[in-house]
Amino acid sequence: MALLRPGSSPDAELLIEAGGYLLRPPFMSDFKDWAELRDESRAFLKPWEPLWPSDDLTKSGFRRRLRRYAKDRKEGRSLTFLLFRSRTNEVLGGLTLSNIRRGVSQTATLGYWMGERHAGKRHMSAAVAMILPFCFDVLNLHRLEAACIPVNTASIRLLENAGFRREGYARNYLLINGTWQDHLLYACLAEDHAVLSGKISPSVEGILKEFL
Repeated sequence: MALLRPGSSPDAELLIEAGGYLLRPPFMSDFKDWAELRDESRAFLKPWEPLWPSDDLTKSGFRRRLRRYAKDRKEGRSLTFLLFRSRTNEVLGGLTLSNIRRGVSQTATLGYWMGERHAGKRHMSAAVAMILPFCFDVLNLHRLEAACIPVNTASIRLLENAGFRREGYARNYLLINGTWQDHLLYACLAEDHAVLSGKISPSVEGILKEFL
């Protein structure tokens, strides 16, 4: 995996590349491909996302989105990526690390979306596998959280296969598609990832949990 640490400037280069995939922040030059993929996937994405603004797929809406991303990144609150095939530079979907909390928390929330024509092909599994070492080894987070609607079996399978553990059930947790929706709560800890990546053995994991 190749990556560059995020700089202090919101325009500093931030790339994560591995296994034929690339994660990087969106640029204005991505608008056409991003908008086309989102537009053709609207019905596919609608049940799992907040309501889209009326101008969401316009250039002005995308420009405003990029300004917000840059501000949030500069303030250390979130990082937003698009997922590409490295070879063709085709945009496949997106991934966000939001609600980044420091201090005694060292936690962020993982969100993601995939274009309909690319769904079910393990592209997002690859993206999550790429973002986990970035979260724990570069951002030095202790915990990465995620939530999904209970009927979203694809997302449940994705998270559990990536090493996330189910921790709870939150009623009316997020306003999705105009309706407050219950969510399953998942998390992956730094020590969970260390075990999965072979950095520590399961027996050492047990010792860590006893004292953490």
